[in-house]
Amino acid sequence: DCSVQRRHQKIIEEAPGPGIKPEVRRKLGEAAVRAAKAVNYVGAGTVEFIMDSAHNFYFMEMNTRLQVEHPVTEMVTGTDLVEWQLKVAAGEKIPLTQEEIVLNGHAFEARIYAEDPDNNFMPGAGPLLHLSTPPADSCTRIETGVRQGDEVSIHYDPMIAKLVVWAEDRPAALRKLRYCLQQYNIVGLST
Repeated sequence: DCSVQRRHQKIIEEAPGPGIKPEVRRKLGEAAVRAAKAVNYVGAGTVEFIMDSAHNFYFMEMNTRLQVEHPVTEMVTGTDLVEWQLKVAAGEKIPLTQEEIVLNGHAFEARIYAEDPDNNFMPGAGPLLHLSTPPADSCTRIETGVRQGDEVSIHYDPMIAKLVVWAEDRPAALRKLRYCLQQYNIVGLST
């Protein structure tokens, strides 16, 4: 679920989507497979839908790549989607069928943006004078391309990191996300 957005930029992602019944989740999966098969698509990809409050869903788009938010899927399925993408590209079969993939627990991804909240969340720039993150472990993942001392430019996407957490259920995962965000400290530019 990628409902928390600002200016068409995703901020928080989670899996599995809250409040989506297993039957609706199954139908979403089947519709995604039908869309990919309709265009003879092979490879990593994401089919996006929008859902109304009555759980009716509508096709939005298909992206022919792994999405930025793929780690939440990896966390709740125990899969490595990048590895699978490479296997498919090499002509190999995916190790598991859809029916063999079991959802386990709940995951959140929070995107860390270099943006100025006092200036309508415009992209920020400047030196990363201090950076400390929560410790990474099997339930906490940090993906970033910046480190302390780097200069963040306004000429690139303002997302500077992704914080991904997993726990046994949604309330525990949300507590872990809040805790880890409190441990994430950046000095030198607005976030």
